[in-house]
Amino acid sequence: MKKLAILLISLFVVSSCSDDIQKADAYGNFEATETTISSESNGKIIHLDLTEGETISKGKTIAQIDTIALQLKKEQLVVAKSVIYTKSKGVLSQISVLNAQKSTAKINKTRVENLIADKVGTQKQLDEVNGQISVINRQIRSIEVQNAGVVNEAKKLDAQIKEIEYQITKSKVINPIEGTVLVKYVEPNEITGFGRPLYKIANMNQMLFKGYVSEPQMANLKIGQEVTLKIDAPDGMKDYKGSVSWIASQAEFTPKIIQTKEERVNLVYAIKVSVENDGSLKIGMPGEMWLK
Repeated sequence: MKKLAILLISLFVVSSCSDDIQKADAYGNFEATETTISSESNGKIIHLDLTEGETISKGKTIAQIDTIALQLKKEQLVVAKSVIYTKSKGVLSQISVLNAQKSTAKINKTRVENLIADKVGTQKQLDEVNGQISVINRQIRSIEVQNAGVVNEAKKLDAQIKEIEYQITKSKVINPIEGTVLVKYVEPNEITGFGRPLYKIANMNQMLFKGYVSEPQMANLKIGQEVTLKIDAPDGMKDYKGSVSWIASQAEFTPKIIQTKEERVNLVYAIKVSVENDGSLKIGMPGEMWLK
């Protein structure tokens, strides 16, 4: 009887140890969606409000790039546009004069037609009046063509002014997403150019765990499934609840950095798990995924 009790206790201890040394279903690292914010203008950085590690809100003004050259160019275009509109007014005033002459000619035409009806006027008089009206019409059309060219020049300047205003707007760097500044690439008073990276930002509140599972485990995984993620902590392991957000459609060889040499010959599938960050999770931190 005593031997039986010892045997049962031994089996219980072995069973408990077996549970304690269970292997996780996946190993991997935590990552975040990183966004590199680049300059959309050329010039000197005259203001920069940015510190690595700080959390900045969406819509915050991060930097201001010098716009003096753009402002001067805009003023030149505005003056040129004013000159063109003055020219257009002069052309239109000529049309007003011709329209007045045309009205007078039409009155004369009516008068001559009445004279002809009374058999006092002649056809020659009527032809002369019609000729005057025809000449005036041609002159009006010619001036309208000239004015159309002037108007087109003004429209081109309007488009150039709008382009300059757009460039001035883009000289102010507005942070597009809320997140934590990971890297700052520039400093105040540096000269930047279009497309040059200014800083890198990531939303650290919502992290991703990227791990690898074997083919037999795929049957137990689906998008949206809740799983448990674990990281090392001073008193053991710290648990997080996560949701499977992505499963690779193609297998790959086990990454060397997370498995033994014998296991690297196996094919695995990459997965990503979304998890809320309480501030403890960092980019690159190793972790484990447990299905149960």
